[in-house]
Amino acid sequence: MGNKPPKVSIIFPVRNEGKNVKMTLDSLFTMNTNIEMEAVIVDDASTDQCCHFLTNYPNRDKVTYIRTNGVGPANARNMGAARARHPYLAFCDAHMTFENFWIDRLIFHIVKGTSDAVCPAIGSIQDPVVKGYGQSLTPSLKIKWHQKRRSLFETAILPGACIIISKQVFDDIGGFETGFSTWGHEDVELSLKLWLFGYRCHCDPNITVLHLFRTTHPYSVNYEGIYYNLLRMAYLHFDDKRIKKAKSLVVHGSAATIEKKVIKDGVLQKRAHYIKRRKMDIDDLFKKFNIYF
Repeated sequence: MGNKPPKVSIIFPVRNEGKNVKMTLDSLFTMNTNIEMEAVIVDDASTDQCCHFLTNYPNRDKVTYIRTNGVGPANARNMGAARARHPYLAFCDAHMTFENFWIDRLIFHIVKGTSDAVCPAIGSIQDPVVKGYGQSLTPSLKIKWHQKRRSLFETAILPGACIIISKQVFDDIGGFETGFSTWGHEDVELSLKLWLFGYRCHCDPNITVLHLFRTTHPYSVNYEGIYYNLLRMAYLHFDDKRIKKAKSLVVHGSAATIEKKVIKDGVLQKRAHYIKRRKMDIDDLFKKFNIYF
């Protein structure tokens, strides 16, 4: 990576994480690295005082703290990126631990030009033997994990738990979808946009970060918000046939009502802009990764 190692801003969206934020930062700042990095904590309306420890935190000078009023995980990440001081970005969940030199090895692929956005293997804190290696989509647009491969490989979807990207590329694609005000599909939409705009997404299976997999969220998640994001993503990137199929996936509430709101919120104008930006169409992308949707 030359004489001057790249500098990375690591962005953590946070909402009611309890002790996890401290666990994550402690791991981040005690692992070995040659990379200069900062942590950007975006506290999105937490009510559990999970970030109060920062007042007396030993590495406080390496942490930027941002408080937001419930903008959702996509926009929280965007706000963190806007405040980032360094030219490379890592988006990570705030319930993780890291191995030595993980960021050095991942950022190498970006700096070298082998990839435009990369993820590590994601292991389970509860059972580190359990790992996933990048993601794809099922015929019902559910996430499925890849099995391990020997070396760096292309992945359709970058898991939101850990994504490394240059700020230049992130800004060029417009970041995470600004129309997503709640949790759901933000990492899928970002990955599709990267591929469709001519960028490459990879997984390095030989680098692992550990993630706390939870059965419930520490904040409210509603079906309408998830379905809104699904239909908004469909309108942004899918052809008419696939938009219709996406509407059929709405099994709670009214697809027509949600669709009406998506359209009212200006998705068609953004769709027209995105179509002009495309270097690949959605049909070719889904064929490339054998996504039968």
